[in-house]
Amino acid sequence: MLKEKILNKSAVVGVIGLGYVGLPLAVEKAKAGFKVIGFDIQKRRVDMVNRGQNYIGDVVTEDLQRLVSEEKLHATNDFDRLRECDVATICVPTPLDKFKQPDLTYIVNTAKDIAKRLHREMLVVLESTTYPGTTEEVVKPILESTGLKCEEDFYLAFSPERVDPGNLIYKTKNTPKVVGGVGKKSTEVARLLYESVLEAPVFVVSSPKEAEMSKILENTFRIVNIALINEMAIVAEKMKINIWEVIEAASTKPFGFMPFYPGPGVGGHCIPIDPFYLTYKAREYDYHTRLIELAGEINDYMPEYVVHRAMQLLNQRKKCMNGAKVLLVGIAYKGDIDDVRESPALKVLEHLEKNMADVVVVDPYVEKFYYKEGDRKTEKLTKELCRWADIVIITTAHKKRIDYSVIVENSELIFDTKNVLKNFGIKGENVVVL
Repeated sequence: MLKEKILNKSAVVGVIGLGYVGLPLAVEKAKAGFKVIGFDIQKRRVDMVNRGQNYIGDVVTEDLQRLVSEEKLHATNDFDRLRECDVATICVPTPLDKFKQPDLTYIVNTAKDIAKRLHREMLVVLESTTYPGTTEEVVKPILESTGLKCEEDFYLAFSPERVDPGNLIYKTKNTPKVVGGVGKKSTEVARLLYESVLEAPVFVVSSPKEAEMSKILENTFRIVNIALINEMAIVAEKMKINIWEVIEAASTKPFGFMPFYPGPGVGGHCIPIDPFYLTYKAREYDYHTRLIELAGEINDYMPEYVVHRAMQLLNQRKKCMNGAKVLLVGIAYKGDIDDVRESPALKVLEHLEKNMADVVVVDPYVEKFYYKEGDRKTEKLTKELCRWADIVIITTAHKKRIDYSVIVENSELIFDTKNVLKNFGIKGENVVVL
């Protein structure tokens, strides 16, 4: 029955969590012809979706408005409407606690919400990144506590989200999808669903564990290589070697090398978090993931290193950090987006203020951000602000909305931690690169 509903697009699809992953997914499923109900505990998000107001950069506003007006997409915080859904996709946060232990609260609560409304011939897909085993060891028992049996009465699968905010080429619709079901029936139904929505291949794996592990591997690969190049950058600076020139030279090799670039740390909801879900789970098997944890230590040190370098640069000009006027350019974790989650710039800001610096933040994409239990506003970039600063520290590689010539022409000292000025061919004797 469910297969037939998916094929003729009569299935009602629920997407739980309307954030950076959930809303683009809900929009694509609605564009594919399914009736979609989006669920979120934040009333503000629900109201914005129902007004056709977009708050996610990767969603085309006109698409959202059209789908809402055509009643193809509707949002709600009434979870009883899950009873109407043939498919429930879980796209909720999976943060770490202060001890870097996985916090599955959102997944557990969502699974319980679904269990209360679970019915026969329903597909549940977990997309939230988590450690291998979560789908079968956490979600499945909660759903089966209803008396319904997986593979007999309902279907369950894991399909990792692959969202890259700000990527102009790869969006939800054209990014290949990995799917792993609890059994053959679950895998087949989930595969059919995504093939009906996406314009990209769907790669099937043996079980949810392989699918869960694939997402962890993707981001562990990145965190380890970023840590490697960050450490290389620290060593190169001590040896008075230009690390950016070294990377450019190494990149000429057509095989056996992939360029990664240093910076003030790692940010976003994936790279700083996902690998530590594996370190947690590995302990259950009496294994200590030394390389991952070491990579985390190196990357966590980078904001402090940036501030240390800034101190040295000020000292060379007979100034100290205590009382220094610092202009921080960029608070988002990545260029040309408004996402500040886990942004290393936040940690740079914290270290600067611990050292008694007077800091002003500029970010054309972020009007305000949450910092130390309250909102903090950013300022507009001006010539006067650049002239005010003892040092300008570029912490985000925004390529739009910032006139870097204003910074270079009006600032006494610039510390470019992202080498973003090179993209514009802007040079200056007052510019120092990480």
